[in-house]
Amino acid sequence: MTSPSSISRTEPSKVRADSIATSLMMVQTAGAGFTNLTDEIAKFVNDAGGREGIVTLFIRHTSASLTIQENADPTVLDDLRTALDRLAPEDAGWRHDTEGPDDMPAHVKTMLTETSLQIPVLKGELALGTWQAIYLVEHRRRPHRREIVLQFVGVT
Repeated sequence: MTSPSSISRTEPSKVRADSIATSLMMVQTAGAGFTNLTDEIAKFVNDAGGREGIVTLFIRHTSASLTIQENADPTVLDDLRTALDRLAPEDAGWRHDTEGPDDMPAHVKTMLTETSLQIPVLKGELALGTWQAIYLVEHRRRPHRREIVLQFVGVT
């Protein structure tokens, strides 16, 4: 059991949310892989005047997803893609293949990852860790135009 002396936290910061800002972001993917959205999300928060609150991202698709992952070593993203391909291979005998052999595996990969993310905003900055970045994960082989709803709720 963890002893209480090994846990600490700052005092709660209390604010009353006075602002909601929403935007629709379009991303043209190049095909399967990861697209770093971190700078665009930070720009949205800045444009919204966000100081304290939360930013939510919601992708409006079932064959692409969102994730927060390491941003330092690109081999992490390669290995994650390999892992997803192993978990949902194209040759698994899927019945749903309306848009090709990568159709159903893309749906499974989306189910294993996220369709929405929430990131705290503290002092006007995304409260991401040092090695974290926000990614759109395209699970289809061919390029797609993806839509992501962005919403900041908090204090401006």
